[in-house]
Formats: sequence, C-alpha cells, structure tokens
Amino acid sequence: MTRPRGFVAVWEPRAESLALIDQVNAVLDDYAAQVPLTVRQIFYRLVGAYGYEKTERAYKRLGELLNKARRARLIDMDVIRDDGFISEGGGGFAGVDDFIEMVEDWAKDMHLDRQKGQARRLVVWCEASGMVPQLGAVAGPFGIEVCSSGGFDSLTDKHRIGRLWAGRQAVTVLHLGDHDPSGVHVFSSLAEDIAEFAADYGGDVEFVRVAVTPEQARQYNLPSAPRKATDRRSFDGDETWQCEALDPRTLAAILQAAIDERFDRDLYDQGLEEERETGASAASSHLNGLLPVLALSLCLVSRIASDEGRKQPGPMTSCSQLGGACRI
Repeated sequence: MTRPRGFVAVWEPRAESLALIDQVNAVLDDYAAQVPLTVRQIFYRLVGAYGYEKTERAYKRLGELLNKARRARLIDMDVIRDDGFISEGGGGFAGVDDFIEMVEDWAKDMHLDRQKGQARRLVVWCEASGMVPQLGAVAGPFGIEVCSSGGFDSLTDKHRIGRLWAGRQAVTVLHLGDHDPSGVHVFSSLAEDIAEFAADYGGDVEFVRVAVTPEQARQYNLPSAPRKATDRRSFDGDETWQCEALDPRTLAAILQAAIDERFDRDLYDQGLEEERETGASAASSHLNGLLPVLALSLCLVSRIASDEGRKQPGPMTSCSQLGGACRI
C-alpha cells in the first residue's frame, strides 16, 4: 500500500478513530495557550482524561493516526510538534530596499538584555525538543533562552556551550527532562561536563533539575513505568516518569516558579522601561543616522562578492535608494 504524501483529499477513518480525533482536538482546545504540544503530551492527556491505553504500542498507534488526521486537515498542522529538522544558511535580501526594511522592522522590535543586572543569567534546557515553544512562552518575556539537545549527549556541543557561557556572567541552567536512567544520565553528563568546560575558561555554570522529580510525580500522580531491565546504568528506584506526563499548565507553573525564585523583578521592570524608551528612539532618530553606515556595509559586501566571482574589479555602485549615501 502506498503511503500518503502531502495533504490527502479523501480519508475514511473508522468510527473509533474519528472519536479519538475528536478527543485529541478537545485536548488541543483545552491547552490552546500551551500549543504546540508534543505527541507524547497529547498521549498522556488522553490517558488521564479519556482512559486511553497506556502502552508504547498505543502511543505508536496514536502517532500514526495523528499523521493521517493532519494530512486530512482534521487536525491543524501547527498545533503539534514532532520535528527534528535543522537547517543553516541560504538567506539573503532581494535588494537594498528589502535590507533597509528589515533593519527598520528590527529597530522597532528591538529588545534589550532583559536579564541585565541579574545575579545569575538563567537558561532553560529541556530534554524533549518539541517542548521548546511552550517553555519559550514562559521564559521568553524574561529574555531567557530555551534550548534542547534531545537525549543526545554531544561532547562537541558541551565544550562549545561551556566556552560560550564562560564569557558571560554566572549562568544557572533550569533543566527539564525525564526521570529514568537515560534522562538522569544525560542531565548529570550535561551538568558536570559543561560546568567543567566553563570553569576551565574562567566561567561559572550550574545546573538545577526543575522537572520531573519523584516528588512531583507523587504530588501530581503521574503514570509511571518500570525501568528497563536492559538498562544497567546507576539509578535510584524502580519507577520512571516522563516529563511530558506533566499537565502542560502544571509544567508552565513549575518553570515560572523556578524563574520567580531566582529573578529580581525590580531590575526586570527597570529594564523594560529602558527598553521602551530606547526602542522608540532607535526607530526614529538613531536609525536615520545608521542607514548610511548600513548601506556602505552592504555595498562593500556586494563588491567583495562580485570581485570574488569575476576575479577583477567590478563597476561603480551607487546606493541611490539612500540618496547616494555611499558610492564605491
């Protein structure tokens, strides 16, 4: 049987599948403020609210059904995160006018460092990359970066991040991940390696486990699973819990509390006021003064690229769009 590609115009699911799709859409409506959700978060909401079967086999069936329902436009594409795509490069401007328009928009939306003056810079790190947008909705307004490495333990990235963060003020990483041998091992590896690399470069980095903890699992009565018999890594206890089993609103509240505990709100409010004043200024007088400089930079880059391609001097270029601000 040929697998569907793109959107499908005709799909005739069984009655029980349609009922499950209705339940999924009810979950997504209930958590509209937290979308996009991961497939596993939807799975756990179905288990708790509708008694959906809690097995890995049922989870895989749900994932397959969601794929078909999204292709059939029965579930919106943008409310579920299942991505693992990474890209780099390939950008550019249609011309000088396009470049200037981008700079003007950027100036109007300019944000200052909203963690300026805080005792320690906060970073949020989650195991499940699909949770980045919903955690960003909590951390973003405070200027707090949210990052994820999935369950991948990369020496290259740990060294790069340790060196990068060593150049900043002291850093506290709020970590959210699964409580199982794999999740605990990844957390300790990240915490110890990045902290040591940062220390070697003169920095100060600490990791704090925010979720999920055994105490939270018992408090919120999270569904558990026994540890895998084949996983022989050191681990306390016989029960495991996944971070995505937490209600998304509860997860947001846990993260918010962790931020509030470490964030000076008076400094934050002062920074917001400075940002409003600076943004208004940048969008008017300061931007006008920057345009000739930006135009000159753009022309130089274009000239270098042109000369590299021809291996000989190119023709004179005039930025008439800026009133002849530069001529090279």
